[in-house]
Amino acid sequence: MENDKKKFFDEISALSTEQRNPNSMNIDSLSTAGILKIINEEDKTIPYAVEKELEYIEEAVETIVAAIKNGGRLLYFGAGTSGRLGVVDASECPPTFGTPFGLIEGFIAGGKEAMFRAQEGAEDKEENGANDVIKAGVNNKDVVCGIAASRRTPYVVGAIGKAKELGAKTLYITCTPRESFNISNVDTAICVNVGPEVIMGSTRMKSGTAQKLVLNMLTTASMIRLGKVYENMMIDLQMTNKKLVERSKKIVITITGVSYEEAEEYLMKADGHVKTALVMIIAKVDAEEARRRLEKAEGFVRKALY
Repeated sequence: MENDKKKFFDEISALSTEQRNPNSMNIDSLSTAGILKIINEEDKTIPYAVEKELEYIEEAVETIVAAIKNGGRLLYFGAGTSGRLGVVDASECPPTFGTPFGLIEGFIAGGKEAMFRAQEGAEDKEENGANDVIKAGVNNKDVVCGIAASRRTPYVVGAIGKAKELGAKTLYITCTPRESFNISNVDTAICVNVGPEVIMGSTRMKSGTAQKLVLNMLTTASMIRLGKVYENMMIDLQMTNKKLVERSKKIVITITGVSYEEAEEYLMKADGHVKTALVMIIAKVDAEEARRRLEKAEGFVRKALY
């Protein structure tokens, strides 16, 4: 038992996220302005660390797009901050891109309660991750993405292992150097090495920011590749609240130049579907023809116009 504890201690101690940051050694003696300057300076390094992983992020996006086109899903598994970020990213896709609920889903060690209150120990068993994968009904059409700053979180390791066993494509987002990751365990590893945190081990800081940036890229790029964006506007949003209703009108007005009243009228004829309204206006066709064109064009507005 003592040997196991020492082995675990050594493993944790060796992680880049658990090292002391030389730039913040005296942060406890600084003024508020000095503290904020150090945090800000360290945060500036994160996009450059992400940039070094772009080829792997691209590979992951291609995997996600192929899976969704084939009837699969994107499922995130993480613990603590990493798990919460996955849940947030997944939950924002339906209102933003009109994706059906369940197409992109996030799972966190400890379940829903862990979103609001840390469930200590929930991440320490691989079988917890494996069981959640089984409960989610993962199959060989799906993509399972593990998120763990340290790369070693048992819950995530267990989820990825079980997903691979079930034939799913696997991705892994971590904030440790690529050379420390067993690449053979996953199809695509995204290793954003942000270096030591401002506060040693506080991976909700630089690591969390890096993970959020990568998640933004994965789903946004995938949705663009799936026809959810026209020019640089999200055109498959769901009109589920007043803000999104008015945003939908603004998108139609911005792209087509029609009046507010006309945008409202076209959206009504299109049953609130922005893409249909756009094709109706630009191609000068009725709603039925616009829907037919969109179906033929696999949802891409540009292709549906000609």
